Amino acid sequence: MRIVSSIAAMQRLARQWQRAGNRIGFVPTMGYLHAGHLSLVREARKRVGNAGKVVVSIYVNPTQFGPKEDFSKYPRDLKRDLKLCREAGADVVFKPSDKEMYPDSGTCVPPVRSRQKLTGETPVPLVFSTYVVEGKLSQSMEGASRPTHFRGVTTVVAKLFNIVLPDVAVFGAKDWQQAAIIKRMAADLNFPVKIIIAPTLREPDGLAMSSRNKYLDGDLRRQAVVLWHAIQKTREAVQKSSKPIPVAQLRRELKEVIEHEPDARLDYVEFFEPDTLVRVAKITRGTHLALAVFIGQTRLIDNGRL
Repeated sequence: MRIVSSIAAMQRLARQWQRAGNRIGFVPTMGYLHAGHLSLVREARKRVGNAGKVVVSIYVNPTQFGPKEDFSKYPRDLKRDLKLCREAGADVVFKPSDKEMYPDSGTCVPPVRSRQKLTGETPVPLVFSTYVVEGKLSQSMEGASRPTHFRGVTTVVAKLFNIVLPDVAVFGAKDWQQAAIIKRMAADLNFPVKIIIAPTLREPDGLAMSSRNKYLDGDLRRQAVVLWHAIQKTREAVQKSSKPIPVAQLRRELKEVIEHEPDARLDYVEFFEPDTLVRVAKITRGTHLALAVFIGQTRLIDNGRL
């Protein structure tokens, strides 16, 4: 397994593979990998075959964090990540620096103070000024709660597509809205890449695997399962009902279920068509549910088809 930090080197390697007829599978991550990430790597391998090449990027992208979010404390363990990538069969790990990804832009979001403390970098004036913005699917749910988040996501993913030049890119279904936005961006901007959405992996008790689960200890970890319980409870209600259920009714019931836990606070719950993300007024089988919940100070997201 090779480790590449330079954009130019990664592009040269990708072009060499293309000339040799090797298909490229790509899994973008922010590191602190878990079994869910590794399932995406295996899916990428399946899609490109043994003769293909699989690239995993590890980059905590500053532009998708708001100024009061957890960029500075986001979990990082590169040594462990590299070991897991090697064991999962990745051919290359692309791990660029902030300076490589955002040249001369030491003041990208979040604030310089937290970045400098974390990385030791010397702040320089912001020069990077071109962003990719999806204007429709990104307005609700995560986009409403975190207004600059998806601008950072679409920008960095577009950059990574231009660097890795993948034929196939694999994303997890846990971030359902993100995956839908990336699919729309790839189609709208004519990226020659097939977007694959792989199933969410869960812990034995149902909690969706996430790097942020590391923040949860003791009783907070127990309470976090309420997201999965809420999805299950809603699914059961929809499947038992002989007619559509009003959104307001289920939203009220879900809020009660979630906030029955002493340290849980609902950020949002939305019901929508899974492909278009269009909100629905009444819920039937096939409607998709997404929610965000604070467990203590940790914000978790999950979703499921009803």
